[in-house]
Amino acid sequence: MIKLLIVDDSALMRRQLATLFEAEGDFEIRQARNGKEAVDENREFKPDVITLDINMPEMDGITALSLIMADRPVAVVMVSSLTEKGALATFEALNLGAVDYVAKPGGTISLSIGEIKHELVSKVRNATRARIKCKGSSTRGLAQRMREEREKAVPRPLAVRRGVVGEGLVIIGVSTGGPRTLEDILPLLPADFPWPVLVAQHMPASFTHPFAERLNSICELSVVEASHPMTIEPGTIYIGKGGADMVLAQRAGKLTVIAKPENREFLWHPSVELMGRSALEHCDPSHLVAVMLTGMGYDGADSFTEIKKRGGRTIAESKESAVVYGMPAELIERGGASMVLPSEKIAAQIKIWAGR
Repeated sequence: MIKLLIVDDSALMRRQLATLFEAEGDFEIRQARNGKEAVDENREFKPDVITLDINMPEMDGITALSLIMADRPVAVVMVSSLTEKGALATFEALNLGAVDYVAKPGGTISLSIGEIKHELVSKVRNATRARIKCKGSSTRGLAQRMREEREKAVPRPLAVRRGVVGEGLVIIGVSTGGPRTLEDILPLLPADFPWPVLVAQHMPASFTHPFAERLNSICELSVVEASHPMTIEPGTIYIGKGGADMVLAQRAGKLTVIAKPENREFLWHPSVELMGRSALEHCDPSHLVAVMLTGMGYDGADSFTEIKKRGGRTIAESKESAVVYGMPAELIERGGASMVLPSEKIAAQIKIWAGR
């Protein structure tokens, strides 16, 4: 049996979630009405996984999560509303150590929770197998460290970015555990990094814009959501828009990133596989660096393997650092990984290949 703690201040939501998981037949369930009860139940009930709401009285989900991770770390799946405020709080939770999140389809009190039953059950089950990464406090996290380092740094002239886009392109595929992992990698790319970077992170449509803004605040490179056709430029990171697929195309003789409606032949979106195929179609494979990070499933494994076969370079995140060792493992099993590296070494290798 999987011991599940459901935390939500709405009695209706708790009842809906409990009914949903009871129907699975292999969950032992307890409920908590707020963050304080969640902290107490985590000690007493010792759940395998927690579903945690964010906005609650007495103690909110973010505060509760920080205490849970300091006291008895456990797999946590955030259940938040599909709003920009909900997205920002969710990223904070992921930074504190939550494994994954599910967006409520109908706001804070969702009457249509059945719409996400498959996603919710799948993510809760997978969370029990995830590697728990916790931080003591996000307020002293990477963003603040980067700002402090810049304030102390001696000003230097801006480096001249060399050449054109054809010299190289980095593509990154990532899913569960991705926001936290990307925050550990992308800020390490320097301001004079000479290539564009494309990121397909499985994420809802309302989450990718605030996520791009969050990354832009901590990265030396510019970070934008690829919500409309954009000519790709060296030294810019493009985050694929949620609810769409990010692909490359030639427009007016220039390599352009565009957001296309989701292709229903593929399970995950933005699709890593489609991004990889479009890169192969429009770029010299020897100029490609493809990086597969943490995530469930096999999205992108085939196209990234083909990139390696045709002379490109690929990295699979190692089991020791991946929150969920699904997507990287699939790439390795197909023989598609040039290198297998923990997340903290990936940026350094990309810089070496880019001549930085």
